[in-house]
Amino acid sequence: MHLLIVEDNPRIATSLAKGLEETGYGVTVVHDGKNALTHFSNQKPDLIVLDLGLPDMDGLDILRTVRETDADLPVIILTARDTVNERVEGLDAGADDYLAKPFAFPELAARIRAMERRGTKPNGQSVQIADLFIDPIKRCVTRSEQPIDLTPREFDILLFMGLRTGETVPREMLAREVLGIATSSVAYNNIIDVHISNLRKKIDAGAPSKLLHTLRGVGYTLEHRS
Repeated sequence: MHLLIVEDNPRIATSLAKGLEETGYGVTVVHDGKNALTHFSNQKPDLIVLDLGLPDMDGLDILRTVRETDADLPVIILTARDTVNERVEGLDAGADDYLAKPFAFPELAARIRAMERRGTKPNGQSVQIADLFIDPIKRCVTRSEQPIDLTPREFDILLFMGLRTGETVPREMLAREVLGIATSSVAYNNIIDVHISNLRKKIDAGAPSKLLHTLRGVGYTLEHRS
């Protein structure tokens, strides 16, 4: 697996590259947006770790450019911007994950491993709940035969819950098993809430029945209730 690290701080970039290479990944480091987009176009990395505060452009502009041509490439934002609004903006722009500085390297490594698991061959078990259909092979979702555009992380969460239809799935389980986030992280609740909110808008908005339900303080359930 080859990773592209986009980080303008030489100390952080060097430390990241060393740690990830020792973990067994191939790593390329660039320090600005122009070189990031050039490498993305020419080399097609398997995952991008992206800082937002770059010297020549905002990292979110890089993310949006990447998403125009590749909807599935895993992108982890690594940044000092850590307000709720900034996390929401990053996730809405297409980031798969969001890790605030300062961070613990083992947590970043765990999140990268979670991305790797997402890329493994699915078991092929499709899911249908009322008029919602989830295809894990094609990684597509329809409701009433109309396609629903999900980010890769939204799809992973929906499939995870769909395979547990009727069960209440705790936030901690989604964070740990789907996103690879340590539940000791103070931000994980906000990240889960953003993804669930976006999923609810996409699969339930305008539908005759709601499928995604919240059990306050416990977790979420995906099921059809008559």
